[in-house]
Amino acid sequence: MSKAALTALGRGLARDLGAAGRKVTVNVIQPGPIDTDGNPASSDFAPVMSALTTLGRYGTPDEVGNLVAWLASDESSYITASVINIDGGVTA
Repeated sequence: MSKAALTALGRGLARDLGAAGRKVTVNVIQPGPIDTDGNPASSDFAPVMSALTTLGRYGTPDEVGNLVAWLASDESSYITASVINIDGGVTA
């Protein structure tokens, strides 16, 4: 439910902030299992989560950071109101 709320908020903000020449883009990033201190790839539950991904592994914070950096760059200037899953194929 919280991801749906963030999606709706992101799309509304994209409409509001992209209008009137503000040129602000807003996108929502939805990560899947990412190897963090709170969700380590070495935990007892990790094999189950890894098996749910198409790629068979947890993502890294650097992979998410690379997506964020790309979205903040001029290369993605026409992308707004998008929901981008970075989940190794969990949603496939």
